[in-house]
Amino acid sequence: MNKEEIISILSEVKDPEIPVLSISELGILRSVDVQKDKISILITPTYSGCPAMDVIRQDIRLELAKHGINQVEINQSLSPAWTTEWMTDAAREKLLAYGIAAPAKHSCAHNGDDQPELCPHCHSVHMELISRFGSTPCKALYRCLDCGEPFDYFKCH
Repeated sequence: MNKEEIISILSEVKDPEIPVLSISELGILRSVDVQKDKISILITPTYSGCPAMDVIRQDIRLELAKHGINQVEINQSLSPAWTTEWMTDAAREKLLAYGIAAPAKHSCAHNGDDQPELCPHCHSVHMELISRFGSTPCKALYRCLDCGEPFDYFKCH
């Protein structure tokens, strides 16, 4: 199999904490190298202590095994550090539809105001921070002041 086929297979591997996103859409999958009978994959966690990385490695191996690929080397790199700018536009849209607010593309690099642009439920811009940590450490918990619903915000990284 070639690199593009492997990348296509890996697009089926979902993030266990956000199952609507693939590791490709989230930007965790950094590179794929195909050498004869061996495949090398490089992944980067969304933060250095991400507990989902072991599950992601296992899911990568399982997905490739479904296609008869068993000689896989999976490496993890912390540098450069993952950033929300690595998420695809499709990932941002899927997060919103799933009820998680994502930072606007490039907004993290251009301003220090790390907060959601709108409520993923009613699209209001009126919200308050409840906790700097939401369902996972990479998210913050907000409440919409218009619809009253709480929601996670995928913090800028």
